[in-house]
Amino acid sequence: MDNQTTMPYFLLLEFSTARQLQLLHSFFFFVLYLAITTANLLIIAAITFDQQLHRPMYFFLMNLALQDVGSVSVIVPKSMINSLMDTRHISYFGCIIQVFLFVSFLGSSLSLLTVMAYDRYVAICHPLHYEMMMNWKVCTEMMILVWFAGLLYGTLHTTGTFSIPFCSNVVNQFFCEIPHLLKLSCTGFNLLEIGVLVTSAAAALGCCTFIIVSYAVIFKAVLRIPSEQGRQKALSTCIPHLTVVFMFFLTGCFANLGPTSDTPSYLNFGLTLMYSIIPPLFNPIMYSMRNKNIRFVLSKVWRL
Repeated sequence: MDNQTTMPYFLLLEFSTARQLQLLHSFFFFVLYLAITTANLLIIAAITFDQQLHRPMYFFLMNLALQDVGSVSVIVPKSMINSLMDTRHISYFGCIIQVFLFVSFLGSSLSLLTVMAYDRYVAICHPLHYEMMMNWKVCTEMMILVWFAGLLYGTLHTTGTFSIPFCSNVVNQFFCEIPHLLKLSCTGFNLLEIGVLVTSAAAALGCCTFIIVSYAVIFKAVLRIPSEQGRQKALSTCIPHLTVVFMFFLTGCFANLGPTSDTPSYLNFGLTLMYSIIPPLFNPIMYSMRNKNIRFVLSKVWRL
């Protein structure tokens, strides 16, 4: 295969040649996917149908749940079906769509986590101006920018990745992951993708810095709250978001800063699983455990 124009498909990672293990992998991914979608859809349903959760913080949380469902829906069903059907194929166009959507969801999640940090900053540090600063018009505009930033991020990465010629079509990962696709390049990185990677790193560093500074100011403000109950109430709205942010950056760093093997590797698979599957599963659990309002509404839904 000389270049990308003559490559009709890619071959994704084959977990095993044994039929029983293929079926086990398919079942394992099905259980994971069912758990992730169920948990996140419950969060979405609770926020949508309960009036007391129609507030900016929960509006952002609902969009985060949508992004989590979207990101796993792009990668998990294809791998699950491939194992079930005993195949490794994904079309060239299907790979492009998978990269675009998955990276777009990741980019929008990073933007949204940054917006959620700003929301907590305004709520705790400027409570008297919260209704004015975070009204529904502002929140809607923020979400439009979040989704636009994600789509732009996905477009740039997809364009940069698929503008290079590929000398192989064997992707040593269970979905079309950009680092593994770049390993297939005949010419190495091109200037476009280098520019996108540098811009992405700068944007991620900027978002991370903003979140850290926001929470430094938030915790300083929390310590000035006179009552213990008031401090606990403020922290209860911050700890779930801060934990989700920590998980997002931690798993992302492990996956992207680690070595990309030329051969199938359980280490690479595990690291990729950490940042692509674990956060969408962990996020709704964390929010439902730490947030009393979410727990109360979910308990009402469960009793119906």
